[in-house]
Amino acid sequence: MNIEGIINVSGKSGLHKIVSQGKNSVIVESLTDNKRMPVYPHTSANSLEEIGIYTYDDTLPLVEVFTNIAKKTDCKSSISHKASKNELEEYFRIILPDYDEDRVYISDIKKVFQWYNSLQSVGLIELPKEEEPKKKTTKTKKEDE
Repeated sequence: MNIEGIINVSGKSGLHKIVSQGKNSVIVESLTDNKRMPVYPHTSANSLEEIGIYTYDDTLPLVEVFTNIAKKTDCKSSISHKASKNELEEYFRIILPDYDEDRVYISDIKKVFQWYNSLQSVGLIELPKEEEPKKKTTKTKKEDE
C-alpha cells in the first residue's frame, strides 16, 4: 500500500494527492472529485506518511494501521466513521489491540476509518505482497550408461 504524496489539508474535506510543486505552493488534487487547488505554505496540511497512532509501546505508522484494516476486511470498505462511539472503539480495538486509549481520541479513530474508506474507494488499498520462499532445486546427476 502506497500512501506517498497523499495529504490531509486543514479546512478541506477529504484527502488530496500532490500533483505538482510551484514556487510558492503545492498543487493538490482531490481523491474524490479530482478538482485541483493550490496549497500555500501558511495552510496546515499533513502527509499521511507522517501520521502515527499511539500505542502503549510506541507509535504505529498509519500505513500499518491501514494494512491491519485491509487484512481484516480483505481490502474492502470498513466500518463507517459515522458509526456509534462504542462500535468504532470496539472495532478499532480489534484492529489495534494495544492502542493508547488516553492519547487516541474518538475523533482520531473516526479519521482513520474515514481515510481508509476514502483510499479504498479510489483503489489505493492493497495488501503488501508477501515474498514467496524460493524453491530449492535439486540437480540430478545423469547416470553413466
